[in-house]
Amino acid sequence: MRPSAWIALLLWLLSLLLALNSGRDLLYNIFYMLTVILVGSWFWAWANVNGIRLSRVTRARRSQVGKIAEEHFEISNRSRLPKLWLEIRDHSTLPGHYPSRVISSLGGKKKHLWVRRTRCYRRGEYRLGPITLRSGDPLGIFELTRVIPQTRPIIVYPATVDIHQFHLPAGQMPGGEATRRRTHYLSSHVSTVREYAPGDSFNRIHWRSTARTGRIMVKEFELDPTSDLWLALDLDATYHRAQPWMLPGDTERPAVLWNDTDSRLELIPATIEYAVTAAASIARRFISEKRSVGLITHTLHRTIIPCDRGQRQLQKILELLAVLDPVPSLPFDRLLSVESPFLSRSSIIIAITPSTEPSWIATLRELSRRGIQSTVVLIAADSFGPAPAHQKTVNALWASAIPVYLLRRGDDIAAALSNYATPS
Repeated sequence: MRPSAWIALLLWLLSLLLALNSGRDLLYNIFYMLTVILVGSWFWAWANVNGIRLSRVTRARRSQVGKIAEEHFEISNRSRLPKLWLEIRDHSTLPGHYPSRVISSLGGKKKHLWVRRTRCYRRGEYRLGPITLRSGDPLGIFELTRVIPQTRPIIVYPATVDIHQFHLPAGQMPGGEATRRRTHYLSSHVSTVREYAPGDSFNRIHWRSTARTGRIMVKEFELDPTSDLWLALDLDATYHRAQPWMLPGDTERPAVLWNDTDSRLELIPATIEYAVTAAASIARRFISEKRSVGLITHTLHRTIIPCDRGQRQLQKILELLAVLDPVPSLPFDRLLSVESPFLSRSSIIIAITPSTEPSWIATLRELSRRGIQSTVVLIAADSFGPAPAHQKTVNALWASAIPVYLLRRGDDIAAALSNYATPS
């Protein structure tokens, strides 16, 4: 309770003791008056936090770095008693999202509406709510709170930029005849149907054949004759770097994430943010071209999104990229080696890494001998903090005939992913 409430209760108790000891009517009247004031004030404070209705409407449960997340709030006074003041405190975890406010006066049967637009600064999965309501009586004796526990999730996707000059090596595409190799992934190339076996996915069921034969029949797929595009993302925390960054408004010289004058994206200064943005932009570019794109990475366990097409596939990739962070993981060369048996000769790997170790370059050379071509997006970790120089790695990649794009801190992502890095 507030100090004023304790003082009021002590005065009330003192008046009771004096009235009982003296027996004077005046002291009894003071005791009765204080009793009525305390009970009335507490009831008023209780009615203030319980006689209202608060609703919040989120326009979308998904947003993206650099874009706006918008919420609409409405608070209604359902009683005839006015609310002299009401504090709404929001406990959302979305960075920079501050819809809390104090309403100085809310008349009986009245409403108050406001809109909160928040620019999304950091990718991730967040929570909107809960909300705490706080109000009191006109005399300021009591303050009561009420918690509205309802929460809802919101996910912020990584930023994507338009890249039009990102080149891929020529894949080993089969031609002249159908590829007679079955795959457990879904593709647009159905080779035959067979009887259902335990473990088959229900979305492989061929309903016409099932109706015709009276038995459950499933579709068999062939490998897509177009090169599968795999994004291999290195999350090994050993090589990732980051610099301190604070939300705009938290310092005298705030960090700027989105410059509205030139529409240029300025990312949080961390190698993982550049890597994830590059992966998201590349995925969006090639999925828009109806290419089959998948994602391979290792967090604390193996994480893979099989190759597929369409906006649903892009959404899967963005949702995964939204929550990835560097962790003690497999070294990048081991990640590529572990996953290589699952790749066909028609695959193309886009390796995204800040590592300068030569071992993963040797792994890519070995994959090239098997017909699996690769392109590298190298994040220059030495531009984010103390790290080995990146130029030696660029030279080694070109010496291995592996094209490489370079991302430094502060680079224009679209321009950097449209021009090869230059060997020295």
